[in-house]
Amino acid sequence: VLADDAMARLERMMEIRGFEERLNALFATGAIHGTTHLAMGQEALAVSLAAELRPTDLVTATYRGHAMALALGMSPRAVLAEIMGKSEGSTGGLGGSMHVSDDDIGLLPTFAIVGAGLPVAAGAALAFQYRAEDRVAVAVFGDGATNIGAFHEALNLAAIWKLPVVFLCDNNVYGEYSRINLTTPIEDLHLRAASYAMPAEVVDGMDVTAARGAIARAVERARTGGGPTLVEAKPSRFAGHSRADTAPYRPAGELEYWLERDPVKLAREALVAEGAAPEQLAELEASVGAALDAVIETVQQLPDPAVTDMFNNIWTPSTRMAGS
Repeated sequence: VLADDAMARLERMMEIRGFEERLNALFATGAIHGTTHLAMGQEALAVSLAAELRPTDLVTATYRGHAMALALGMSPRAVLAEIMGKSEGSTGGLGGSMHVSDDDIGLLPTFAIVGAGLPVAAGAALAFQYRAEDRVAVAVFGDGATNIGAFHEALNLAAIWKLPVVFLCDNNVYGEYSRINLTTPIEDLHLRAASYAMPAEVVDGMDVTAARGAIARAVERARTGGGPTLVEAKPSRFAGHSRADTAPYRPAGELEYWLERDPVKLAREALVAEGAAPEQLAELEASVGAALDAVIETVQQLPDPAVTDMFNNIWTPSTRMAGS
């Protein structure tokens, strides 16, 4: 649906934005414990990727993964239940905000370690290639991850073996609390692909149409034997690194500039320009919000996992012997 329908893409972006706004409020009231990492401002990138992938493809993403999970098709109920530690959550409430996962949509458990998904995606792509499967792996990571060894190792290996993998860099210019100019000698990170003789594209991460075009070309290249691509998307994240971060390190006026380029706002304006009625879009947003409010009410009443659930999914030699 996302591939064929601009209205559906806007609806999914509205769902992601509304979900995270409500999630932030739930944390503030103490209804959810711990912390979370919001992706408000980065909805276009997640939806663009979801529009170009098949359920049989595989994605590795970061701890800022709610948007990616929702974009790929995980239900708000499953995501919220996981974050709230409910037994109905995507991993039984045991993974929480930083480890949402669903095999049915191709999303591996999101990674808490910066850049950890890069070699995993390359490894998955190697498996697809070896088994001659028509599948693509995508590693989604932030700008900070381009400075770790696993980034260079994964790109190098993928280039040598022409693996069916896309490296999608979400360059919002902040690695946690540090701006890119303080940690990295270049700000155009797609230039690093040249070191591996790898095709690269840079794209406006706030524009769902532009982002989708670049991702589509990279996915098609991977799927048809052309090997890997580094796609650098340049969105912004409106929130701080985590819910406790008010982002006092931002220069004056920077956030206001990016808010004018809000990806949800741009997508709405594009649909209006194509003939959609503003009233129709307002009704759509209200409908999405009402559905999310109903999900919150339902999930809060779901049961917590049993204490014994902590022993599920644990491998031991004895269980292996019993099942062999």
